[in-house]
Amino acid sequence: MAWQLQDAKNKFSKVVQQARTQGPQVVTVRGERAVVVLSAEDYDSLRAARPTLVDALLDGPRWDDDFVEAVTARVKAPSRDPAF
Repeated sequence: MAWQLQDAKNKFSKVVQQARTQGPQVVTVRGERAVVVLSAEDYDSLRAARPTLVDALLDGPRWDDDFVEAVTARVKAPSRDPAF
């Protein structure tokens, strides 16, 4: 269901109740969709389906064998003069 902002403000408890029982509730501003009110259960379902930033970084592109070999074969000595 779509709610105008003023109606959603005046009947917020009803908006929340309907989000919990009937699904997402759309709130409009000047006739355009502005926000969607979700139940906590719907929100949790959406979040569970998305990887976290850490997951995305750890699951980044795979390194080919030549690149892995080049990285592991590099000199392990410091690249700077320790006197500085």
